[in-house]
Amino acid sequence: MWRVLILALMTGVVAGGITDSARAQTAQPAPKAAAKPAAAAAKTAAKPESKPAAVPAAVAGGAEPTLIGQFGTWGAYSATPNGKKVCFALAKPSSSKTNPPNRPRDPAYAFVSTRPAEKVNNEVSVMIGYALKPGSESSVEVGGAAFAMYTQGDGLWIKNAAEEERMVEAMRKSADLVVKGVSAKGTETTDTFSLKGLAQALDRISQDCRR
Repeated sequence: MWRVLILALMTGVVAGGITDSARAQTAQPAPKAAAKPAAAAAKTAAKPESKPAAVPAAVAGGAEPTLIGQFGTWGAYSATPNGKKVCFALAKPSSSKTNPPNRPRDPAYAFVSTRPAEKVNNEVSVMIGYALKPGSESSVEVGGAAFAMYTQGDGLWIKNAAEEERMVEAMRKSADLVVKGVSAKGTETTDTFSLKGLAQALDRISQDCRR
């Protein structure tokens, strides 16, 4: 049901500003490869350096995502859908390009999520803002390394679960995360996410989801 929660958070997101809490929908992702049980979390307190993404209201589960820290472009949140605590870091891209240019799409978001009840720690996912080309693979580039991404609907998850820890460590140390994808209509997209503040956000959610 976590995938539904992500999609609910993504739907109708408002640019600029942020509420301290917003409703979230519960969700569990469809199974990926054999080594990947679920999809999608992150945190530390510091002074906001830029406006965070606004978490939209989403109906269901009675979960109230709460902003627990803003670090650079990354907001750290916690929620308790169905009594099970989840924490996640969320950011919008600092730049987005389409080829052909100026093709319409919904906003994109990157997540790093932690769900202790499912023994999931720092799972990376991207909601890319359009329906991906069925059967296509997308890629994420960070710290000079490229990671193949599993695609479903408008979501991306790392294809090789064994590489996720290395990917997160690279994200902690690098300046940018570059996500490339192809829409169902053949539009190519490139989204660049600033990783400034992500390490602090991950530390904060690690602390918060330990409680």
